[in-house]
Amino acid sequence: IGMGLNLEVNHVAFASDRKFDGFQHRRLTPAEFGQIAGRAGRYLTDGTFGVTGRTPPFDQDLVERIESHDFEPLQVLQWRNSDLDFTSPEDLVAALEETPRQPGLTRAPHGADRLALDAALRDAEIKARLKSREDLERLWSVCSVPDYRKIAPANHAELVISIYKHLSDDGTIPEEWFGAQVGFSDRVDGDIDTLSNRIAHIRTWTFVANRPDWLKDPEYWRETTRALEDRLSDALHERLTQRFVDRRTSVLMRRLQETEHLEARVEPSGELHVEDHFVGTLEGLSFRPDGEAGSEQAKAVRSAAQRVLAKTLAERAEALAAAPDTAFRLDQSGVIAWNSAPVGRLERSDDMLLPRVQIIADDQLSGQPLDKALARLQAWSDTQARTLIKPLFDLREADGLEGIARGIAFQIVEGFGILPRQDAADDLKALDQPVRAKLRQLGVRFGAYNVFVPALLKPAPRTLLAQLFAITSGTQPDLLSDILALSASGRTSVPVKPDLTEAHYRSVGYRVCGQMAVRVDILERLADIIRPLIAWRDGTTPRPDGAEPGNAFSGTVEMTSLVGCAGDDFASILKALGYRSETVKRAPAAPQEEPAVEPESTASEPTAVSPEAEAAETVADPSEVEPAGAAADVAPAPVEVDPPVAAEATEAAVEIASPPVEIALSATPEVAAGTATEPVPAEAVSETSPSPSDENVEMTDAAVVEVAEATENAAADPEAAELVEVVIWRPRGPDRRPQRGPRREQGEARPDRKPNRQRPAEGKGRGKRRGGKPEHGPGPQGGRKPDPRPPREPVIDPDSPFAALAALKEKMRGDS
Repeated sequence: IGMGLNLEVNHVAFASDRKFDGFQHRRLTPAEFGQIAGRAGRYLTDGTFGVTGRTPPFDQDLVERIESHDFEPLQVLQWRNSDLDFTSPEDLVAALEETPRQPGLTRAPHGADRLALDAALRDAEIKARLKSREDLERLWSVCSVPDYRKIAPANHAELVISIYKHLSDDGTIPEEWFGAQVGFSDRVDGDIDTLSNRIAHIRTWTFVANRPDWLKDPEYWRETTRALEDRLSDALHERLTQRFVDRRTSVLMRRLQETEHLEARVEPSGELHVEDHFVGTLEGLSFRPDGEAGSEQAKAVRSAAQRVLAKTLAERAEALAAAPDTAFRLDQSGVIAWNSAPVGRLERSDDMLLPRVQIIADDQLSGQPLDKALARLQAWSDTQARTLIKPLFDLREADGLEGIARGIAFQIVEGFGILPRQDAADDLKALDQPVRAKLRQLGVRFGAYNVFVPALLKPAPRTLLAQLFAITSGTQPDLLSDILALSASGRTSVPVKPDLTEAHYRSVGYRVCGQMAVRVDILERLADIIRPLIAWRDGTTPRPDGAEPGNAFSGTVEMTSLVGCAGDDFASILKALGYRSETVKRAPAAPQEEPAVEPESTASEPTAVSPEAEAAETVADPSEVEPAGAAADVAPAPVEVDPPVAAEATEAAVEIASPPVEIALSATPEVAAGTATEPVPAEAVSETSPSPSDENVEMTDAAVVEVAEATENAAADPEAAELVEVVIWRPRGPDRRPQRGPRREQGEARPDRKPNRQRPAEGKGRGKRRGGKPEHGPGPQGGRKPDPRPPREPVIDPDSPFAALAALKEKMRGDS
C-alpha cells in the first residue's frame, strides 16, 4: 500500500506499532497510525482497522483519536533560509547555514541538494568553472535535482557533477548521452525491486526533462520519460497485485459461497479451469493442483476443484472406455498411457502371461465410470498380450500335446519363449518326429543350444516379455530399465553386467556365454557356421575358410562380425559353448588348386558329397546325446535358424537315427592304410558342439599326426616360410589320460590298452557313455560289442525339407 498499490481495502491490520525512521526505532505517532488506518474504506464505505496477534491492542484513547482524526499540533517546524546569496560559493554556503530567529522553528538537517553542493565545491574542476554569479546559480539549480534513486550521497553527487559539466560546456545536455541514460530504464521485466529501481531512475530524468533550458527538445523528452514512467508504474502495479493479492482465490471463494454449480473447462492439454481461473492439470484420471498456489490459495483451489472433479473425471472415464486401442500405449516401466497420460499400471496376477491392471485415478472417480475404465484397460492389456506373444498362448492351449511334449511346451512358456537345451535334454531325446513336427508348427525351433520361438525375439514381443518377467520376478526398476535398453539396442552381443543374472538376459532373448551375452538366434547361426567346418574332411571337398584338419576350426571374420565382438570376448563365447583352443605353429597356407574331378568314382574312393550331407550322415542319434553335466552345456545338435527351410532340414538331421559310423583317425590316406583303425561312434566325432570335459584334454591322435606332419613338412622344405602361430578351436573331447610309452611310427598298430574307467551298464545289454573311446578288443571291429537291439528305423517328418535330402543321399549311395 505504501508503494502506491491502489486497492479497495476494507480492513487494515497492524502487524507492528514501531518503525525505524532513518535515525532510530520508535513507536508510531497517532498521526502516523491515522494515516495508515485511513487506507481502509472508500467514498461511502467506512473501513476498519485493528491489530494482528503479534501486536498489543490499541488503547481506547488512540482508537478515538484515529477515528476522529484528532491529533496534537506540531510543536516545532524545520526551517532553511530561502534568501540565498550567489555572490560567491562561500556566501552561498553561509546563507544556507543561517539559523532561524523565530521561536518554534529549528534549522533543517542537510538535504540531498546541500550534500551535492558540498561535494561539487570540493571538486577543483567544478570550482574553476564558477566564474560568475550565473555559474553559481546554475550549479545550485543542478544540485536541486531530487535523489530519487537513494543509492548513496556520493553517487548522487557524481550525477549532479556530470550534468553541470554538460551544461557549462554546451549550454544544454547532449541528447545522445541523455537518451542513453533513459534507455537504461526502458524495460518492464523483472521483479518488484528491479521495477522500483527503474522507476526511481526514470523519475530523475523526468525531472531533468521538465527543466525548460537544459535540453534542446525538452517537449519530446518530457513525453518520452513520462510514457516510460507510466509503463513501469503499470508493470509494478501488476507485480504487486500478483504478490499481495490473489484474485483467483477471492473469486473462487466468493463463488463457492454463492452457488453450488461452478463452471469448469478442460483444455486439450489437460488444464482445468474453474470460473475461468486455472486451478490445476488433469493427467489421465488424476488431478494435479497448481503447484504455485500458496497454502491459503491451495485450500481455495482444492475446494473449487473438488466441486467439479467428480463430474469431470467421470466424463473422462467414459471417454477412456470408448477409446480405440490406438489411444493406449505401454511404456517401458509397465505403465499404460492414454493420450500420453498415465492411467494404469501392470501388476502381478495368477496368470504370468496376462498381468492385472491397476488403474491410476483419484478417489473422486468411483462407481460405474471407474469399473468401465478399468475393464477397458484390462481388455486392452489382454489383447496386447495375446497379439504380441501369441505363440506362447498357442503352446499353452494347443491340442494334441500330451506327456513329455506338453511338459516341454510348459517349460517354454515358463521361460517366456526360451528353453535352454540342457534343462530338458532327456525330454528332448524322447520326442519322436511327429511330436517335433507338431511343436514346429506351433513356432518352436529346436536349436543347438536352446529350444525357442523365433517370432518372440522381435523387439515388441521381447519388450513385453521382459516386463512380464520383471513383474513376476520382482525386478527393480533400474535393472528393468537396463534390460529393456538392451532389448531395444538390437545388438547381437553385449558385455555381461555383474548385477544382471542369466535370467535377466534370457528375458530379453540373450544367453550368457563367458563374459558376453549373445542373442540366442545368433548363437544358432554361429553353430551353423562352425558345423560344416568341423565336418570337413581333407580330400573330400575344397577346404572352406576357417576349416582345420582333425575336427577343428579357426575364427573367421564371418564369425566375429556375426556376434559383434572379437579377441578375448569372442574366445570367452567359444569356451562357454564347449570349445577348447590350441596354438599351433605352421607355415602360412599356400593357395590351393581345385582338385580334378574324376568322371567316375570307384567303390574304394570316397564319394564327394556336400558338407551338409556329410554332416547329416555322421550325426548321432539325438537320443544318445548326453547332457553337459553340472558345468557344461548340452552337446548341441545341428540346427539351422536362418533361413527357416535350412533350419528344418538340419534339425531333421539331428532327429534322424543314424547307425554308428566308423571313422579312421588318420590325417592322410597313407596313415589310414597302414594303421589299424578304431571304430568310433558318430556322436563322439560328428556333433557340432563339444561334449563336456576339462580344458586340458589331450588332442586326438589324428590331430597329433596332422600337426606333426605339418611341422615336419615345413621344416623339410628349405623354401618354407617362417612358421606362424595359429589359434584353432576343437570340440572338447572325451577325458583321456596322457598316452604312455613310445610314440608309434607311421603304419604301426596301436597297442591295446585299458579304458580310463569302467561305467555301470544302463539299459539292456548296452552301456551308456558320456565320452571317451570304446573298449578295444580283438576282432575286425576293434573291440566293439555287438548291440543286441535291432537298428531303429528313423521316422522322418514328411513335412521336413530334409526328407528330400535323405532321398538324395540314398540315391547317391545306390549310384556308387
